[in-house]
Amino acid sequence: MNRDEIKQYLPHREPMLLVDEIELVDGIAHAKYNVRGDEFFLQGHYPGNPIVPGVIQCEIMAQSCSLLLKDELVGKTPLYAGINNVRFKQQVKPGDCFEVEAKLVDQRGHLYFCEAKGMVGGKMVIKGDLSFALIPNEA
Repeated sequence: MNRDEIKQYLPHREPMLLVDEIELVDGIAHAKYNVRGDEFFLQGHYPGNPIVPGVIQCEIMAQSCSLLLKDELVGKTPLYAGINNVRFKQQVKPGDCFEVEAKLVDQRGHLYFCEAKGMVGGKMVIKGDLSFALIPNEA
């Protein structure tokens, strides 16, 4: 899926839509976000040495995870329920292609639990467990 197709499922819009493309294969999300360098979150983090904040890396992974349930997203908003066991391995900078691999590992009611990792150039830069809830949109 490209950005326009992703917008059919995720409620996020620019500047917070942080998935450029995604493939769902055998229950695993393979997503990409190209760090351009002009993103709002790089403007002050850090001048002269821009680095993608860890919380943004987690958000990229979370959006990728929620797309695993794309058909269930219609009429609902995915909201973070937890971020656990996150480890940062290396910096993500402008020009990097941040690739996510994520899979759903459990579901309890409207809560979903995923394992995700982010990579740049084939090297892991972040990994963690994310959980989110699907909340019906108000009419």
